[in-house]
Amino acid sequence: MNIILLGPPGAGKGTQAHRLVEARGMVQLSTGDMLRAARSSGTEMGKRVADIMDRGELVTDEIVIGLIEEQLDGDAGAHGIIFDGFPRTLAQADALGELLSAKGKTLDAVVEMRVDDTALVKRVIGRFTCGNCGEVYHDETKPTAKDDICDKCGNSEFKRRADDNEESMRTRLMTYYRETSPLIGYYYAHKRLRSIDGLGEIEAVASRVEGALAE
Repeated sequence: MNIILLGPPGAGKGTQAHRLVEARGMVQLSTGDMLRAARSSGTEMGKRVADIMDRGELVTDEIVIGLIEEQLDGDAGAHGIIFDGFPRTLAQADALGELLSAKGKTLDAVVEMRVDDTALVKRVIGRFTCGNCGEVYHDETKPTAKDDICDKCGNSEFKRRADDNEESMRTRLMTYYRETSPLIGYYYAHKRLRSIDGLGEIEAVASRVEGALAE
C-alpha cells in the first residue's frame, strides 16, 4: 500500500509515519531526508542538490521527483511507501502520479489529518525531538519519563526547530492553505482522500489512521 499523509505542519504526520513504518514495515520517503542524503552522497544528483541549496535556492520539482524515482528503482516500497512532505502542490501531485504509473505502482490512499489551528500552534511550540533517534516529544502532552533522557534510546541531546514558534507557525499555516490545501480537492476527485481528526492522543490518532487505510 502506497499512501500520502496530508495535513498542515505540526499535524503529526511524521509521528504517524514512524508508527506505520514500525507496524507495517513501510518505507517513509521524506523529502527533507532524501535531499540531505543526496547532498552528502557525492553522486551527480547530489552535487546538483548541494549546489542549489548552497545558493539558497529551492530544489526543483524535477530533482525531487528524480530522487523519489531513485528510491523506487531501489528496494524501497516492498511493503508500501509513505510520502512525507511531498507532494505540496498540484503540479507535484501530477508528477508523482505519472511517476508511479510509469513504475507500475498505484497511490492507494491519501489520509488528511485535520487539526484546529489554535490547537496546532499550541502543539508545535511545545514540540522537541531526540537528536539521536528522532523520537518526538512535547512539553505538556508527551514529556520524557526521565528529565532530559530519551525514553526510546537513552540519548540526552534534544532538538527544537527554530521555526517552532507562534509567528513562524502561523506563516507556515498560511503557506499550507495557499499552496497545499488544493490537494484535498484534487485527491477527493481521484477518490483517494480519507479525512480523519488529527487531534488527540497518539494512539487514538493511530487507530483512526489504520481505520482510514482499511476503508
